[in-house]
Amino acid sequence: MIPFNRPFMTGRELPMISQAHANGHLSGDGPFTKQCHEWLKQRTNAASALLTHSCTAALEMAALLLDLKPGDEVIMPSFTFVSTANAFVLRGAVPVFIDVRQDTFNLDESLIEAAITPRTRAICVVHYAGVACEMDTIMEIASRHGLAVIEDAAQAIMSSYKGRPLGTIGELGAFSFHETKNVISGEGGALLCRDAQHTERAEIIREKGTNRSRFFRGQVDKYTWVDVGSSFLPGEITAAFLYAQMEQADQITARRLAIWGRYHQWAETHEKAGRLRRPSIPADCTHNAHMYQLLLPNLEARTRFISGMKERGVQCVFHYIPLHSSPAGRQFARQGSDMTVSDSISEQIVRMPLWLGMESDLDFILDASDHALREAVDCNG
Repeated sequence: MIPFNRPFMTGRELPMISQAHANGHLSGDGPFTKQCHEWLKQRTNAASALLTHSCTAALEMAALLLDLKPGDEVIMPSFTFVSTANAFVLRGAVPVFIDVRQDTFNLDESLIEAAITPRTRAICVVHYAGVACEMDTIMEIASRHGLAVIEDAAQAIMSSYKGRPLGTIGELGAFSFHETKNVISGEGGALLCRDAQHTERAEIIREKGTNRSRFFRGQVDKYTWVDVGSSFLPGEITAAFLYAQMEQADQITARRLAIWGRYHQWAETHEKAGRLRRPSIPADCTHNAHMYQLLLPNLEARTRFISGMKERGVQCVFHYIPLHSSPAGRQFARQGSDMTVSDSISEQIVRMPLWLGMESDLDFILDASDHALREAVDCNG
């Protein structure tokens, strides 16, 4: 079976992990963590970047930084992973789900203002598949209504909008380094602060609510508990693995884009024949080839296609069940718009394998896809 994902190693991970051990520093904020922070700041121009043990943790930190209180509302898409909502629900805030666009599957910016109430505090955008939301419009709406913008950029490292790195357009951004992402550490994430105003408090929240970072910089003679917080740091072994990946982030992205391009070229004929819809990349967006997704005509065709690919030895998968239809979504959140697009996409989308090392299998995958697609769509109406 050709898997949907296989974690990639550059070859430098194990030597760097060995170096971390030799350094005698395996807890958080060691030398490799600092190198990762510098890499992130240089590549994004963020005022600060802090590694976390997951993107979920970075989003939870963002919720703490915004001082969200019970009853506050955060507008976000329903077509996203549960962490986007959970981070705010943990503070007692209410996710307000709105629908996504037909082209990019990103938050539909035209629906935001109708969902704003006196309780709205923030907008949390999700850059689906590493393709940017319409950030100029979203930032203008947020500014006009006095709202914060958080970017769930879990899938979007190395992506940009009008030349601006994703994760740094809103006040706060969150990256993921989960093994399914482009640049990985197994589990891991990072919080980006666009401006310096959040930097010091973000350090405190990340370090159990203490000013430990200021102590190690010699800014205070002892550290103590000064704010709410938790232990959001990854260990140094995780950071060492991650830095080996960051060193080759450009090469990783280029190889993924090449695989993405092969899929896109293959799918063009099928799109013209009406069997599927290809991904749409707006002209203002530079994406990172995080995934290649197809939209099939209906749930039955999607089910038959995935089954047909499995029979041929290739694992394809669908994606999110929209959060508004989940038990917890119905309990903790509310809908701010109709969800027609999210519901339909959820039943039609299929994601193709995309990982480094599969290049030699790509001809086989595309041939299998040809047969499975025709069986799923043509032979069954």
